[in-house]
Amino acid sequence: MVSSSYEDSRRKRMEENRKRMEALNLPQLSQSLHKSSSPIKKPSPSKPRIIQKELVVVRRSGRVANLPAPIYKEVLIDRVIIPRNRTSRGGYNMYRDYSKRVYASDEAREEALQKADKLQSDLNSKHPIFIKSMLQSHVTGGFWLGLPNHFCKKNLPLRDAMMTLIDEDGDEYPTTYLAQKTGLSAGWRGFAIAHKLADGDALIFELVKRTVFKVYIIRVNSPSEGK
Repeated sequence: MVSSSYEDSRRKRMEENRKRMEALNLPQLSQSLHKSSSPIKKPSPSKPRIIQKELVVVRRSGRVANLPAPIYKEVLIDRVIIPRNRTSRGGYNMYRDYSKRVYASDEAREEALQKADKLQSDLNSKHPIFIKSMLQSHVTGGFWLGLPNHFCKKNLPLRDAMMTLIDEDGDEYPTTYLAQKTGLSAGWRGFAIAHKLADGDALIFELVKRTVFKVYIIRVNSPSEGK
């Protein structure tokens, strides 16, 4: 009897639940949702962004809009590093200050060249000869002496060689001639310092042998003959 009563009660509750679901129209909603459901689609890959660059006119302040654009000029600072010396204190590299260099005037330089021209004429030499007016780069700092290209191609060795400079006292100074750069490198510094060469001095180079120069020095601002 108890079992029969429980089954009757259970069927009654199930029947009531069915009626409630029908009243709410839940079975039809469930079926319609099942039919309308579709597989999840993967999102299509987005197209790559294209960034376009354009040149635009930069707006200028009204105060300077009508003024000409600024002009920038590159300025070279003449600073030379002295190689470290074993006897220097602390062993640190130092900078040599060339701000107090003395530059020859155009008139003084021209006068020294005229004197050199006269001396060259007086030498009456049959050897190849040229005159070089000294610049600061020749006598301070870099100590590099470029020679006339046409003179080097015609008269000097085609490869690097040792060149000997002989001053007016007969003292000899070995230097290195760089054929590709047509100039004197190592050794020229010693010659320039020993003879205290200055900006504006005029030097006469007389090629007395294939690798030997006789050098005559005309000092800038030197007194003229007869004064």
